[in-house]
Amino acid sequence: MNTAKLSLEEIQNFEGKYPKQLWYLFLVEMWERFCFYGMRGVLTIFMADQLLGLSLSDKEANLKYGAIQAFVYAFTFIGGIFADKILGFKKSLFFGGIVMIAGNLIIAFSPQDLFYLGIALTIIGTGFFKPNISSMVGELYKEGDSRRDAGFGLFYSGINIGALLGGAVCVYLGTSTDYGWSYAFMAAAIVMVFGLITFMITKNSLGPIGDSPLVDSTPSKRTTQEIAVYIGALLSIPLIYIMIKNTDYTDYFMYTIGPLAVLYFLYETFKEKDNAAKKKLYAAFIFILFSVIFWAFFEQSGGSLALFAKYNLSDELLFFNINPNIVNNTSNSLFVIIFSPIVGLLWLGMAKRKIEPNTVIKFGIGFLILAAAFYVFYYTRFFANVEGVTSLNVFTVAYLVVTFAELCLSPIGLSIMTKLSPKRLSGMMMGMWFLASAYGQYAAGLLGAGMSSPDENASVHEKLIGFTDGYYQLAIYALIAGVILIVISPLIKKLMQEVK
Repeated sequence: MNTAKLSLEEIQNFEGKYPKQLWYLFLVEMWERFCFYGMRGVLTIFMADQLLGLSLSDKEANLKYGAIQAFVYAFTFIGGIFADKILGFKKSLFFGGIVMIAGNLIIAFSPQDLFYLGIALTIIGTGFFKPNISSMVGELYKEGDSRRDAGFGLFYSGINIGALLGGAVCVYLGTSTDYGWSYAFMAAAIVMVFGLITFMITKNSLGPIGDSPLVDSTPSKRTTQEIAVYIGALLSIPLIYIMIKNTDYTDYFMYTIGPLAVLYFLYETFKEKDNAAKKKLYAAFIFILFSVIFWAFFEQSGGSLALFAKYNLSDELLFFNINPNIVNNTSNSLFVIIFSPIVGLLWLGMAKRKIEPNTVIKFGIGFLILAAAFYVFYYTRFFANVEGVTSLNVFTVAYLVVTFAELCLSPIGLSIMTKLSPKRLSGMMMGMWFLASAYGQYAAGLLGAGMSSPDENASVHEKLIGFTDGYYQLAIYALIAGVILIVISPLIKKLMQEVK
C-alpha cells in the first residue's frame, strides 16, 4: 500500500461509485460496531441474570440499560466538539478505541465486580470514536456530490455486518453454559483491537481528513491542549461510574446536557453569518428532534424486547431451534444487509420517474412503518399459549417491518447531517445527531421500565400482557409522529433549500 499522504482534492476526485478510503472506514466501523452491538445485546440480560450477572430486577435493568446507552450517545456530542476544536477526527478515534478496549478487558476480567468501572471506560471511548468516523465519511465527497448517499448506504451496511456478528457471537458466548459473560466481553475487546489496527494501517490514505484543526498553533501548545482533553476525559470516569450506579443521577445529567447542547447549538447558529446556512441548521435541528422519538421506540430492542425475548418467546424459528435473544439482537441487522440495497434501488427507480419522496417524507414514512412494526409486536399476544409463551416467527416478522422503518430514516440521517452542516460545525452536528440518540436511549429505558412488571414474581403470562400493552401504546405514538412530520414537511423542505 502506498503510504504517501494524499491531498483532499486527490481523494475527492475518485473514479467509480465509492472512494477506496470508504472501504477502509467501512472495516474500522464494522469491528467497532461488533464491539458496541455485542455489548448492547448482552447488557440487559447480563444485568437481570440472578445467578451470574448483576442480579437486578427487570425494571432496574431497563433503567440502567437506558442510562448506559444515553451516556454513550451523550459523550458522542462531547467527543464531536473536542474533535472539531482540538484533536481532529483521527486522534479522537484512536484515543476512543484504546479506552474502549481497556473498558471491555476490565469487565471481562471480573464482570460482576468491575462492570461499572469497565462500562464507564467504554462510554468515554465510544464518545470519542463514534461521531468522528461518520464525519470522515462525509469529507470523502465534494459538496453536492450525488454519490454521497450511496457512500453512506455502504457505510451503513458495514455498521450492520458488525452488529450482526457482534449480536450473535456475544449473546451466544454470554448465555452459553460452556463459556459465560467474561467471554462475551473479551470478544468485544478483541475485535476492537482488529478495528484499531485496520485504522492505523490505512489512516495515511485519508490525507488531511481528520487532522488536528490546530494547524496554526505551535506544536507545544497543540500538545498541551490535546493532553488536557485526554486527562479531562479520564477524570470524568468516577463521575460516570456514580451516575450509572445510581440512575437518579442520570436523570439530573440528562436534564442538564440537553438544554446546554441546545443553547450551544443556538449560539453557533446565531454566530453563523450566512443566512442560508442558518436555515439549514434549523432544518437539521428538526430532524434531530424527531429522531429522539424514533430511537426511543427503536431502542426497545436492547431493553424491553430483550427481556420479552428471554421470558415470552419460544425457541422455534421456522424449522430449527435458536436462542430468542440471538434473533432479537441480529435479525434487524441481517434484514438491513439484505434489504438495504433493494430499498436503495427502489429510491433510484422512483427518482428516475421523478416520484421519489423527499427526505422529510421518508422520515415520516419511517414513523408510519414503525407504528406497524409495534402493532405486530403487540399482536404476538394472540399467538401465545396458556403459559404466556408466544411465537418467535411473528416476533421476527415484526423486526422485518422495523427494518424498513429504519431504512427510511437512519442512513439518510447520517448523510443529511453532513449535507446541512457547515464544515466548521460538522463534528458538533454529528454529535447532536448522536445526542438525540442519547435521549432516545434514555427514553427507551424509561418506557421499557414502565412495561416491566413491578412484581418480580409475576407470571410469564402477566409479563406478556405488560410488554404487549406497552408496544400497542408505542404503535399509536409512532403513528401520530409520522402524520405530524408529513404535514409539516413543506416548511422543513423550505428551510433545507437546495439540499435534497
